[in-house]
Amino acid sequence: MIAALGLLIGLLAGLLLQPEVPLWLEPYLPIAVVAALDAVFGALRAFLDGIFDDKVFVVSFTSNVLIAALIVYLGDQLGVGGQLSTGVIVVLGIRIFSNVAAIRRHLFHA
Repeated sequence: MIAALGLLIGLLAGLLLQPEVPLWLEPYLPIAVVAALDAVFGALRAFLDGIFDDKVFVVSFTSNVLIAALIVYLGDQLGVGGQLSTGVIVVLGIRIFSNVAAIRRHLFHA
């Protein structure tokens, strides 16, 4: 319940305050969002499986976002930022769809 309330407050604050993303941060924002979604869907799957741990979720969420952003930053420094960004999106996308499939199987028994 606390997480849902925090999500609602965050959405409302974002809509009302309309914060601007600094120009230097824009390439990393989509990667960070996909990494965060991976952690959220993993947490939902763990919750449905009865093995959710809030500490594991916080560490997973934070480390996913930081590692994904670090990989993209390293790619930018090496001149291959686009390729590493694509790699991160593909890997995290596969994990997200895998978690969503497990959630679907758990909820609909199909």
